[in-house]
Amino acid sequence: MVSWIISRLVVLIFGTLYPAYYSYKAVKSKDIKEYVKWMMYWIIFALFMSVETFTDIFLCWFPFYYELKIAFVAWLLSPYTKGSSLLYRKFVHPTLSSKEKEIDECLIQAKDRSYDALVHFGKRGLNVAASAAVTAAAKGQGALSERLRSFSMQDLSTIRGDTPSPVTVRAASSKNVKSKLSRSATQTSEASVCTCCSVGKILRG
Repeated sequence: MVSWIISRLVVLIFGTLYPAYYSYKAVKSKDIKEYVKWMMYWIIFALFMSVETFTDIFLCWFPFYYELKIAFVAWLLSPYTKGSSLLYRKFVHPTLSSKEKEIDECLIQAKDRSYDALVHFGKRGLNVAASAAVTAAAKGQGALSERLRSFSMQDLSTIRGDTPSPVTVRAASSKNVKSKLSRSATQTSEASVCTCCSVGKILRG
């Protein structure tokens, strides 16, 4: 565990931050020699990080594995050994020069295929989203129609029986008015009869 922590710190500080700062100085000073030197280092370091991803999984049990990683990073950076320049000139540059055309063709094909795949999956995703929205809307309308259909004719009749319609209210009010008018007419007729009788009695007397 301690060896792993030390190796990660060494790779982070001396393998990444230190070369990054000197690469900045090389770009700032426009020194072609230093620029080429650090470009070769970054190519080798990228390959080292790619290989490290798999070796950390399968070779971490190997004795002195993390110590060997620290020694390798120091060998790459040392101005005395010039490990990055040596590996680049002896192995990386000849291999890439011989396979450059094939690598370029593979990259172009991968770029085209990735673009076509992206467009295809984008269209497919839009279609799925649209169909999901349509089905959701249809389900919502179906639930609403089922809710409305749940009211049966019996429920409607009970509702009508509980709450009187405006026609019946109007009929009842008209009946009440007619009864009141008839009562007032009888009362006036009775009063007139009584007055006539009283007048007749007076005349007779």
